[in-house]
Amino acid sequence: MDLRGIPPNRPVLIAGPTASGKSALAIRIARDAGGIIVNADALQVYSGWRVLTARPSPEEERDIPHALFGHVGMEQAYSVGHWLRDVGPLLDGPLRPVIVGGTGLYFSALTEGLAEIPATPPEVRAEADGLSLETLLSGLDPRTAAGLDQRNRARVQRAWEVRTATGRGLADWQADTPPPLLPLPRAHAVVLRPEVPWLNARIEARFDSMLAQGAVEEVEALLPVWRAGTPAFRALGAEEIRAWLVGEITRSEATERAVIASRAYAKRQRTWFRSRMASWPPISLP
Repeated sequence: MDLRGIPPNRPVLIAGPTASGKSALAIRIARDAGGIIVNADALQVYSGWRVLTARPSPEEERDIPHALFGHVGMEQAYSVGHWLRDVGPLLDGPLRPVIVGGTGLYFSALTEGLAEIPATPPEVRAEADGLSLETLLSGLDPRTAAGLDQRNRARVQRAWEVRTATGRGLADWQADTPPPLLPLPRAHAVVLRPEVPWLNARIEARFDSMLAQGAVEEVEALLPVWRAGTPAFRALGAEEIRAWLVGEITRSEATERAVIASRAYAKRQRTWFRSRMASWPPISLP
């Protein structure tokens, strides 16, 4: 990527699937062209993860300004709405933001706006947690259901919770979306589009590297407070390492399952970027 083509007065947005090299690109831009690196990954916000979510190293955070990495406790709820409130002041700060991550919903909310939906009551969420995906889907209005990835339980459950709690479909709430904080024409945006074989090989190599760098110790430290299924504990590979540590599966099984899960997640990310971010200029890799 030719950094000379980046307008110096515009925020930079870098989206891409896991293990595609987007963080390295953000560091290069911030180091060479100036700026603060801002996290747009829903798992890198949590304080308990660094190695397993590929957060920047302490050395990188000392060398270049970073924001919204590891600032949320593992027990805290953190939504795209929270992220928007946190990122807002950084858009008008003294340093040009270089916003990087793989959570497509964060980028969509930032550049397209986010519907102001009331919070879900705990009892509604508890009920939803006990329902099957098929039951959740049957409780959606047709308009909302048509616009969802119906295999993504988190998205389907969120839509069910909204309709149950408010009596109004998620699609109707989204139709009343306020103006975005950062309309896309005011930013320099790119999306990384790697070749699948190249990306799959990187995913496998990166997980092996994470194991060597301390991912097992990260998971082990969190075992006393483990809350399976909650957002903070959905880091790729975390559940597989936990199962290995408690003797449910072998190390080789944990590695195989984690790599498969990571590749499946990268596929979902690529699908999101193709469907929701088709207007973003692509960078082909390798």
